[in-house]
Amino acid sequence: MSLEIIPVPGIGDVRPGDDLAGLVADAAPWLRDGDVVVVTSKVVSKAEGQLVDVPTSGPEREAARDRILGAETARAVARRGHTRIVQTHHGFVMASAGIDASNVDRSQLVLLPKDPDLSARSLRAALRSRLGVDVAVIVSDTMGRPWRAGLIDVALGVAGLEPIRDYRGEVDAYGNELHITQMAVADELASAAELVKNKHDQVPVVVIRGYSRLSTSDGPGGTALVRAAEQDLFSLGTAEARAAGLREAAVLGDAELSDAPVDPAVIERVVAGTGFVHLGGGRIACRLDGDLVALGMGVQRLRAAFAAEGLATRWQDGILTVGYPQ
Repeated sequence: MSLEIIPVPGIGDVRPGDDLAGLVADAAPWLRDGDVVVVTSKVVSKAEGQLVDVPTSGPEREAARDRILGAETARAVARRGHTRIVQTHHGFVMASAGIDASNVDRSQLVLLPKDPDLSARSLRAALRSRLGVDVAVIVSDTMGRPWRAGLIDVALGVAGLEPIRDYRGEVDAYGNELHITQMAVADELASAAELVKNKHDQVPVVVIRGYSRLSTSDGPGGTALVRAAEQDLFSLGTAEARAAGLREAAVLGDAELSDAPVDPAVIERVVAGTGFVHLGGGRIACRLDGDLVALGMGVQRLRAAFAAEGLATRWQDGILTVGYPQ
């Protein structure tokens, strides 16, 4: 498979109520069956009227933006300085709920489309009606990625192709059965399109030609790319994880311990400076001159510290025993 990535200039400034399909059809009358049309979410939002008025400067502008962010947020995930990572009502986890102040009048902010999949399906149907072509449509937006510097474009809405290429059950060139590999091809196509958009040139539409795995149906949409919380090993944000840890630490109690040995260095590191004494073999003792309240607080702090190391504890007759949980 070889791909051609073609920018579509001439869309112009999109305003609420504009016929986006008509603008695309006029700018790219050369569209043909099998093309993938990648459209930035911003022009979709503009055409759909997903704009809100805000003051142009001062603390009033920041206060208005905070109120809008709160309304667009389903769950706060993380915060550092002025940067806030949240989960939107769509399920996307992204900075500032995707609210954008670039390439728009200073007096307005652009929100994400209300239903990016519906937007993609509607644009696909309208292009079929206008040009008689069967294309796929991706509504894209820019996101950061955990553990990686820089931003990429990803697919928010998808119509006309399977957003995930599932290789599970297939066999690789060496005869090994694949068990995990699922490629987010809609995100890959969105990122490929971004290479020719350029943030300055106002090219909000790109056509990718040559991708051979299109679907005659609209498909499951971009929602298939949102990982379910129960499958996400890193679903909690920093503040959420800390709060959950504190809640769990408050109720830590005795556990059944396995016979697996624990590295003494780990125990020494946790116990250091606490007033408790490691007796060896995972057994810890402490005397606090009869102050039972201080003793209980110290034991609970130790339980929490060992839990952070993946270890469990058991208290009996003044001895705290540390080990791996059964």
